[in-house]
Amino acid sequence: MTVTSTPPARAAAQRRRPVSEWWNNLPRVQQWAVLIPLVVLVYLLPVLNPPLLTTQPGYDFPTAMFEVARYALVAIGLNVVVGQAGLLDLGYVGFFAIGAYVMALFTSPDSSLSKLPFLVVLPIAMVVTMIFGVILGTPTLRLRGDYLAIVTLGFGEIVRLLADNVAPLRGNRGFQSVGHPPGTNADGSPLFSNTNGTPWYWLCVTLIIAVLLLVGNLERSRVGRAWVAIRDDEDAAEIMGVPTFKFKIWAFVGGAAIGGLSGALYAGQLGFVNNQKFDVVTSMLFLAAVILGGAGNKVGVLLGAVVVAYIPLRFQAIAEYKYLIFGLALIILMIFRPQGLLGARQRLLTYGRQAYRRLLGKGEQISSDGSLAPENPGEKA
Repeated sequence: MTVTSTPPARAAAQRRRPVSEWWNNLPRVQQWAVLIPLVVLVYLLPVLNPPLLTTQPGYDFPTAMFEVARYALVAIGLNVVVGQAGLLDLGYVGFFAIGAYVMALFTSPDSSLSKLPFLVVLPIAMVVTMIFGVILGTPTLRLRGDYLAIVTLGFGEIVRLLADNVAPLRGNRGFQSVGHPPGTNADGSPLFSNTNGTPWYWLCVTLIIAVLLLVGNLERSRVGRAWVAIRDDEDAAEIMGVPTFKFKIWAFVGGAAIGGLSGALYAGQLGFVNNQKFDVVTSMLFLAAVILGGAGNKVGVLLGAVVVAYIPLRFQAIAEYKYLIFGLALIILMIFRPQGLLGARQRLLTYGRQAYRRLLGKGEQISSDGSLAPENPGEKA
């Protein structure tokens, strides 16, 4: 007689299964059954204006939701660079600024360039920031760690100083009446106005979904696996034949494109662009969103962006202390949970071990804690 039982260690490991593992084991149909109502609820937030989430009087709630969505889009782009490829970028605001200035130069009447529609300039802003990503990344991505961080920090400051000193970029005067998408209300007024944040929020959320689908597919591709290998150990990845420099350039260019897209949206919604919103402190807030949420985890960085953008808008009494609050939060998080609120999933090594065991015919699987466990544990009685 054979009695099968689950060893206590394996049973405890199963009970400790993270939510991400449970979610990934669900069939695709069940995942969409959960995601579709959630996405609909996210779209309806500016219309519903829940009392628990609404901002204080004096700040428009739909506009606040657009700010949160804008931060989320920025965090997704920065996560490609910092979270996926492990490249510490302290000057990401530079790409954000380039996207905003491209939108202003091609749509504002204060610019001498020919005027183009907003929706045409969006991809142009992404292409231009990608070019700048290549220009910055080609000489600097051979550096690592602190050296790379210092160079990218300098890039962000260079963009801001150029905007202040190059005459066509108009310095503090900036650009007025930046373009917006087409569309009118029933009364003939523009649908995408500076005072109506709802359509801007819907547009930004739609772009976030599209970018998440693209980034998710990249994560599961050869490119995503190369990024994770570079992040975990660049020297080992190089020895195993991964062209690390090429894939780092791809990460930098992809992150730059998303940063330029978010900057173009910001310029269109605000309707005004100058050099005052692209300083180092803004770049640190972008990085704080990624680190707080969990670098390398798409859902985590979205959560981090919501925390960083929404809390100062919801509790305006503490808005002036937000840098102090988020700084303390980062210190506490690094002490007690360095992987962030939702850490990145480390799966490459696990899959490698499992494949190796199966090739040997031992039929062993990897438990949630990363240890080897037989598929059919049992005891003979």
